Amino acid sequence: MAPKTLLRVPLLLCVSFVALGCANGMFYQPSRVILETPMQQNFQYERVFFPSLDGTRLSGWFLPAVGKSLGTVIHFHGNAQNMSAHYAYVRWMVRENFNVFVFDYRGYGQSEGKPGRRGIYKDCLAAIRYVQSRKDVDANKIVLFGQSLGGALALAVMGEEKPAGVRAVASDSAFYSYRTLARDKMSRMFLLSLFRWPLSFFVVTNGHSPGPVIDRISPIPVLLIHGTEDAVVPYGHGKRLFEAAREPKTFLRVFAGRHMDALTRFGDLYKKELVNFFTQALTEPAAGQAPPGP
Repeated sequence: MAPKTLLRVPLLLCVSFVALGCANGMFYQPSRVILETPMQQNFQYERVFFPSLDGTRLSGWFLPAVGKSLGTVIHFHGNAQNMSAHYAYVRWMVRENFNVFVFDYRGYGQSEGKPGRRGIYKDCLAAIRYVQSRKDVDANKIVLFGQSLGGALALAVMGEEKPAGVRAVASDSAFYSYRTLARDKMSRMFLLSLFRWPLSFFVVTNGHSPGPVIDRISPIPVLLIHGTEDAVVPYGHGKRLFEAAREPKTFLRVFAGRHMDALTRFGDLYKKELVNFFTQALTEPAAGQAPPGP
């Protein structure tokens, strides 16, 4: 094969990869269909709309704590469908005395716009600001919980912005970076696997990835959850994130766990761990602050 022809191979593969929409589709698979609302499961909630940082109209649900609120959990959901398919992962927390706020990124559910990395990152920041603006919320008692794509977003937001008032962040099944996950996916396709390193630089940017910034979250506590049998985001991503994070940090290894099933398949065990993690973060002095005087 002539050298020029050889050089064209990865370029053609790159063009084909982008044309097929694989790169973007890997991270964003939105749906406009609302599967159910909290009311259908007998949960009180408020339907809200709020602007993203660039004015895009976003939708969300605010579920108040059943008892006296310890704080507010903001949930960043995964890449598929919309919040109506994901809020069940956190709705139970209202019975543990947490307010819960779930929202849809742009292009998901009833949120306007089209999904994209920069826009969704702005949406996450806007969700935090919106929740902290509510009169029924203590703006200094916020915790973040993200799953899969949402876990990566929660860690990236905390590492890059460290919003005031956010006391802890928990992540379930997050990836280390967009580029490393793209390589993992390409490695499963014979032709693409041969060129996965150069292709990953062509088809996927690495901005707002959690891995390079997770160390900056400290001294805010971080909890990472990852299943050893995760076929969507391999277990190695969780381990690598934990190694890159600084104390205080906790890693929950879900033995035989698959993608995002720690709170469902394994139920009470990991729910208890998550509640204890958030409760401790919200009841102790905020990181970097001295304890209250006598």
